[in-house]
Amino acid sequence: MLMPIMALIIGLAVLVWSADKFVDGAANTSKVLGVPPLVIGMIVIGFGTSAPEMVVSVFASAQGNPGLALGNAFGSNITNIALVLGISALLLPMTVSSGVLRRELPMLLGVTLLAGYQLLDGVVSRLDAVILLVVFVAVLFWTIRQNGGTEDKFAADTSQAHLSAQVPLKMSIIWLVIGLICLILSSRLLVWGAVEVATSLGVDDLIIGLTIVALGTSLPELAAAIVSIRRKEHDLALGNLIGSNLFNTLAVVGLAGLVRPITVASEVLSRDWLLMLTLTLLLTAFAWRPKSWQGVRAARINRLEGGVFVAIYVSYISWLIMGVVLS
Repeated sequence: MLMPIMALIIGLAVLVWSADKFVDGAANTSKVLGVPPLVIGMIVIGFGTSAPEMVVSVFASAQGNPGLALGNAFGSNITNIALVLGISALLLPMTVSSGVLRRELPMLLGVTLLAGYQLLDGVVSRLDAVILLVVFVAVLFWTIRQNGGTEDKFAADTSQAHLSAQVPLKMSIIWLVIGLICLILSSRLLVWGAVEVATSLGVDDLIIGLTIVALGTSLPELAAAIVSIRRKEHDLALGNLIGSNLFNTLAVVGLAGLVRPITVASEVLSRDWLLMLTLTLLLTAFAWRPKSWQGVRAARINRLEGGVFVAIYVSYISWLIMGVVLS
């Protein structure tokens, strides 16, 4: 038991570190090569912050642990909204003013409904995976096209948050490669440790994916959100979370299902997906509600609502743990 637990802890720590280095390397390389801030913010950074979930789920699926793959993706979405966003709003009420976010929230809701529809037959087939990936590509192109002629502040802030001053191209590429290699190796170590721990405790790998692995792979989003909130860059914090959930639902599940069809337990739809949908609906309702803030008509996610999100997360994790104890 000791070795798998150590592998789980080390894998999570290296995963978070390597994801940060990968994002920095990719963002700086893109900047040196003249990639627009919009593309860096919405694609490079969006991919980078979801890289832990993506690599872990692909390896889990390839190694025959579909519950871990799906649990990681859905669990990360739940963690992003209920815990990361909840803590962020508790620290400082969040104002939602960006038009980009107003378009992305309904998009996230639609993608969540699509994911639920695909779960009805109890399997995420390769056809389902292809549909998710096609929608993912369409979302990227649509987002870029909608903002292609403007200098989007959200995207610029997102890219700037991960750019170091005057980093040479060679050094940026080195960090990009090092981050990618460590990302892959740490993901394999993490998956092995998680599976071994689940087997030793007699716990389903879905539960491990929804809790330990999902929390670990969401640490980059939590760190980025706290930094953004301290800088009062509310749209940046919320935009990263929305973008991460879009990546998780479309790209992470899509790639994992493409590697190997994912058999879905009934409780995933009735428990985990339903909670993910509920949280997305709550977020949409809070963000779209007009309020006056500093003379500007904008929605605001206050501390009370942040507390509601955190309470939901604590209740959900407690429910999962109680189910394991009583089984």
